[in-house]
Amino acid sequence: MTTGGAGKPGGNADLTTDLARRQAEGRPVRVGLIGAGEMGTDIVTQISLMPGIEIAVLAETRTDHAWTALAIAGLPRETAQAADSRAAVEDAIRAGQMAITGDGTLACTADQVDVIIDATGNPGVGADLAMTAMRHGKHVVMMNVEADVTVGASLRRAAEEAGVLYSLGAGDEPSAAMELIRFAQSLGYPIIAAGKGKNNPLKFDARPDEYADEAKRRNMNPRMLVEFVDGSKTMIEMAAIANATGLLPDKPGMHGPAATVPELAKTLIPAADGGLLARTGVVDYSVGKGVAPGVFVVVKAPHPRIHERMRDLKMGDGPYFTFMRPYHLTSLEVPLTAASLVLHHQPHMVPLERPVADVGALAKEDLAPGVTLGKIGEDHYRGWITTVGAAREGRLLPVGLAERAVVTRAIKAGEYLTYDNCRPDETMEIVKLRRRQDAMIGSG
Repeated sequence: MTTGGAGKPGGNADLTTDLARRQAEGRPVRVGLIGAGEMGTDIVTQISLMPGIEIAVLAETRTDHAWTALAIAGLPRETAQAADSRAAVEDAIRAGQMAITGDGTLACTADQVDVIIDATGNPGVGADLAMTAMRHGKHVVMMNVEADVTVGASLRRAAEEAGVLYSLGAGDEPSAAMELIRFAQSLGYPIIAAGKGKNNPLKFDARPDEYADEAKRRNMNPRMLVEFVDGSKTMIEMAAIANATGLLPDKPGMHGPAATVPELAKTLIPAADGGLLARTGVVDYSVGKGVAPGVFVVVKAPHPRIHERMRDLKMGDGPYFTFMRPYHLTSLEVPLTAASLVLHHQPHMVPLERPVADVGALAKEDLAPGVTLGKIGEDHYRGWITTVGAAREGRLLPVGLAERAVVTRAIKAGEYLTYDNCRPDETMEIVKLRRRQDAMIGSG
């Protein structure tokens, strides 16, 4: 019924050897980490445990949070120094210290930094910093999936033009699912569905005020927690998989059945065979017990002999079978991508040249003209996946462009935000980048 996934490209065993060699040579992979929130703090801690890789620059607008991240990781304060200029950053790195700065561009432009990890969680900021980093010859690990589904094709192209690599980070559900997708495709098995289990109970109209106490208990930002609860993050993550593979959502918002692990191969299959799907080769998710925090791929046995062997190996009755990775380690795996980019020149997950899915925004409440929209995970809107064709036809405003957009026509709760009822903030770099991307691929 289930199986573990294949190893990442290059293999972690190879990374172990190569990181140990870099450690022995005194030439660690030098990371510029932008963001010291929950995920960034995890990365500081994780990298402190690894040989051959170190954080050279930690950038966080709230520099006190950066110092707190060091303390949580158990790193002595004297191992770092404050730096408010490019020269100060370079001096700190040469002295063998971590430079702590409030300016993310200093991490992106530092000569001695090999690779940038974006852990800001803000699509506009993340896209802007990624472009800056690549222009300065840095590889980029993007934890900011919101930026990737909005302008991933542009970021890929910018990396190619700069002669560097762009990748989503290992450990999040999209990259973990990609392991299984590659595994199945390498064996020649048709992908019927790929996706994840949803971690948090689904509540489409969730608001940050309702989750303040839970967020505090979990050491999370309430807005970021609500982005998970209201389904936005799931829509975004599945769009990232779609845009790296060509798999499509079967319908807007996907199905999201309450299928358990044994039921996936009976549910996320064609309707003609008793399932939910109108087509094969889709992205979807399950709210069924036991699927989260894992990821899965449903395949069809492509030959009677394969069907027989799968059944004999206790993978299920067939002809549809589920491969599953029952965990993902989020930020804890991300340093592997940074190392892989530098040492093996191998990304873990890259968007296609032309996206196939988009994430629009549905209003959570009635919105009056003149309202300036807040961030994803707040009160105004939630993400909703659809195909690029449907998004173009409906002139949907991408969820990554909704922040700071102004409502120009009344919008009812449950309706899409569109270019006809909202005006995005044209001063934001991500808006300009998306405009250029739409013109480039003919989706504008």
